[in-house]
Amino acid sequence: EKRTVTQIEKNGYPDSIYINAAKIFQGIHTEKSKDKIQVRYGDNSESPMMAFKDELSRRVSYELAFSALKYQDLLEEILLDSRAYPCYSIPDELTSLLVVMLYDLQDREFQKRKIFGEEELVAEVQEIGHYLYSYRTKLAAALARCRIKYDALSIEYFVPETIWKQEQRASALPVCVWVNTFKISLEDVIRDLEMKGLTKVESVSDFDRYTYAVDQHCHDVLVFPSSFREELLNLDLFADCKLLLQ
Repeated sequence: EKRTVTQIEKNGYPDSIYINAAKIFQGIHTEKSKDKIQVRYGDNSESPMMAFKDELSRRVSYELAFSALKYQDLLEEILLDSRAYPCYSIPDELTSLLVVMLYDLQDREFQKRKIFGEEELVAEVQEIGHYLYSYRTKLAAALARCRIKYDALSIEYFVPETIWKQEQRASALPVCVWVNTFKISLEDVIRDLEMKGLTKVESVSDFDRYTYAVDQHCHDVLVFPSSFREELLNLDLFADCKLLLQ
């Protein structure tokens, strides 16, 4: 039976992704000095992460957490300016969830989140989601004021130039994946890829969109063009962990 991967759209994520992204963000967020702390993050280091449904869910959880980290200062300013924070009904232990879900809300342009049919609902995610949505007008206005204040056309302008340049370079790099030989052979992976219309080439200099190459030094590593990244990560080979992103 062919497995399916989590579908990621601009109408939100399953509750488990928000929980895991918040847990990741809690461990990586920037700690401010005591005299500059305005937004407080509690200690929920002992709360477990939910099991990842598939490899795409894992990747999206980390991407959401790191997106919130990039814009942490902006997100905190929006929360404070809109007076959505502090909220005495939301404990400090849920601040990471609040920030992560705020990033996603503005990324959806403050549109209502879709509830996925078969997802397991998490009470904290539902509570934070409803709370932020009730503040959507004030949050959007706070974001607009920040953009005017800093003369920013979009939130991407709030990313430090060094990080922006790193992202530009990274997005152009070929994508490397490991073949999980505990689950599938290299030959079977190649057969599967060719059935999907991909063509093997000798090196990255021969890349077109639907091509791939075998690493010359590690024969269980495949390399794909950067333009094929999203389609690649949605293959059932990733859902079954037969291919692993390096």
